Amino acid sequence: IGLIGIIIASLVNMFLGSGTMDYIISILGVIIFTGLTAYDVQKLKRMGEVVATGSETAQKMALMGALSLYLDFINLFIMLLRLFGRRD
Repeated sequence: IGLIGIIIASLVNMFLGSGTMDYIISILGVIIFTGLTAYDVQKLKRMGEVVATGSETAQKMALMGALSLYLDFINLFIMLLRLFGRRD
């Protein structure tokens, strides 16, 4: 829900061009992607306990989990750049 809210707020801000709203979106983005990263790590830990090691399913799940974490870190980094990379 929070991620969809960030997307909608970013689209609205493209037309408004508000610096304050951009700052708020960046802060919320950092909070949301930090939470998503923690959630995905816990999800990977639970999957690791359930799936048999070495099976094809485990390899696919590990790949999808790694991709999910990678995207979380990329988006978190982008939000941090938006937050601290101001030229004001």
